[in-house]
Amino acid sequence: MTRLADELAQALAEVPMLDVHTHLVGGRLGARGLHDILLYHMVISDLYAAGCPSGARLTQFPGWPSDDEAHARLHEAVAYLPLIRNTSCSWGVRIILGDLYGWHEPVTPDNWRRLDALVRERADDRAWHHEVLDRLHIRRSGTELARRGRGEDDDRLQYALEWGFFTRCQWGEFDTALYELERCWGREPESPTPIGGGKRPATERTIRTLDDVHAAIEHYVGRIPYGRVLATATHLSTDIDFRRVSADEMAAALARRAQAGPAERDIYASYVQEVFLSELEKHGREIVYQFSLGAEPLPFETDSRLAQRTIRQLGEMIARHPRLRFQAFLASRHANQSLCVLARELPNLSLAGYWWHNFFPDVIRQVIAERLEMLPVNKQVGFFSDAYVVEWTYAKAVLVRKQLARVLADKIEQGQYTEPDALSIARSILYETPQTLLGMVPREA
Repeated sequence: MTRLADELAQALAEVPMLDVHTHLVGGRLGARGLHDILLYHMVISDLYAAGCPSGARLTQFPGWPSDDEAHARLHEAVAYLPLIRNTSCSWGVRIILGDLYGWHEPVTPDNWRRLDALVRERADDRAWHHEVLDRLHIRRSGTELARRGRGEDDDRLQYALEWGFFTRCQWGEFDTALYELERCWGREPESPTPIGGGKRPATERTIRTLDDVHAAIEHYVGRIPYGRVLATATHLSTDIDFRRVSADEMAAALARRAQAGPAERDIYASYVQEVFLSELEKHGREIVYQFSLGAEPLPFETDSRLAQRTIRQLGEMIARHPRLRFQAFLASRHANQSLCVLARELPNLSLAGYWWHNFFPDVIRQVIAERLEMLPVNKQVGFFSDAYVVEWTYAKAVLVRKQLARVLADKIEQGQYTEPDALSIARSILYETPQTLLGMVPREA
């Protein structure tokens, strides 16, 4: 970093932030063991690429990995750590271990159990978890409503509804939109289906007719706890060919469900999405429709892929529902400029952060620079961690502030911004815009 960038990074460390999207668990904000740090799913992907035999995530919420599972996976993974020492995820691990745990030596087969014990000592120390967030000046974090717990951290958290994913493809499935409706129909909000699919639990109800589709959507929209959630978060798959589908076409496709293929998948998702958005738009003042783009299913995780066709269809979709606010999380580097153009021309679309396959320093800098060039500060949110524990919130906040400082330093050196301008712009996208776009309420310092 240049001297100016280093000075800006120090100044940015004092700027308050709002983390608009995480998977933190109320009452259990911190890592429960070394596995929650070292086997964060992005690090697992690094390890799997390096040759580690296991590429799947550990047991996911609402369950937790057993000690046996966590230790077996750690024992397996540690041997591959030297092969990923170059990656930014590995850098994140070192930031966490060094800054938060005072651990500066390599993690090896001989010492990882000692480090695991050190992490476990703080697993239930809620005051320390809060100190981590305060050290970052994070005044509020958004997480899933299903992860609220008993409300122990309501002063730290605000909530989004992640429940039915009608427009997310799952590996080897073609009726996901219908199944997602069925698993929610007649029920109260709960955790979403894990990414990756697999054997699907049976549902209490089955969609057979067009009337069933509408009844299930009506139930879903009616069970959204408006006032308790700021947004409903989902994913739009680029594999789906989104278009306007007639009632007759949908009814005919329902009759073919047992033989469903890509054509039926597109019909189901397109029809359900349009009816759902039309109903949700009636509550447009009460909720934001957050969605992710550019991460498509693989057997364990996802790849980064987004078709130009999808960007056009997205623009049409958002334009059809002008009273509903949309906010995009993007995992496809090449599409950022196109999304910026859409956000310039569609008043009800905003962009947030750097999601999944975009959360790498070089990509973050590109995304920041393009958005600062193309969008007003009140149309872009500068940070969300997508973290599952506060340790990864910490690492990601440090990484983003460093990248933001480099981008701002470049613009100052070009004469585009003054230093006061740069810090004011940073405060806007990190702290003020999440309040105006999402209604986040900062916790008092």
